[in-house]
Amino acid sequence: MYMKSRSILILGLVCTCLALPAYPDGGDSSGNSRSSDYKQAVKAIKNEDFSSAVSLLEKVVETDPDNADAWNQLGYSLRNLQQYDDALAAYDKALAIDPKHKGALEYLGELFLMTDQPELAQAQLEKLDDACFLSCKEFRKLKKRIAAYKGGP
Repeated sequence: MYMKSRSILILGLVCTCLALPAYPDGGDSSGNSRSSDYKQAVKAIKNEDFSSAVSLLEKVVETDPDNADAWNQLGYSLRNLQQYDDALAAYDKALAIDPKHKGALEYLGELFLMTDQPELAQAQLEKLDDACFLSCKEFRKLKKRIAAYKGGP
């Protein structure tokens, strides 16, 4: 009898938990304005509105400082605004969180090419090779950009 009562109690708790909304604020799986700000920033980037993207992404990283994707996108936006020192700092934060973040490795390599540091871009390419062994688009894109920088095909 004890086992049957215990099973019914556990089943009741499971059903109750399943019936509760996953996010008490009524939000979707993103759950908060951070995600909304991130989504809006990505849209702004696609529209090449980098100033708006920076404002939104700064809010995201303020509330979620361990968000490597947001730091990477912030670096990308700052780089497109030619704020290279700030972009470098953002990429460094993304890579401190995730040392194999393929996007940050690629974009940092591009930043190094834009600031005439091809040897540092090559080092990023080598890190990308370690992260994805020649098979990711980020590696291929950076490799092409380095070749173009050097005057190759």
